[in-house]
Amino acid sequence: MDREPSGDDEARPAFVLHEHRRPRHHFDLRLEENGVLRSWAVPRGLPREPGENRLAVEVDDHDLDHLGYEDADKSIADTGWWEEHDRTPRRMLFTLHGRRDSRR
Repeated sequence: MDREPSGDDEARPAFVLHEHRRPRHHFDLRLEENGVLRSWAVPRGLPREPGENRLAVEVDDHDLDHLGYEDADKSIADTGWWEEHDRTPRRMLFTLHGRRDSRR
């Protein structure tokens, strides 16, 4: 995956959004952080409106090679880079800069 340099010439952290079709349709969000992909299952679908929140259940970290991983039941719904705006132990606010647009 190509990464764009940021203003301080460091690589921007990557993200990938996987769409899973089995066992039940859901999405997995993976954010690059500290050399791994921090991962969350998003069981009730993606937000439809700006500012709309969705439940995300933390799951095991994945290796960075999952940035491009696909198989018969899992495809890449979007990929790009992300930036964090705020974080608490129970909530994270960030923007995903994907292939077509950006979503906060």
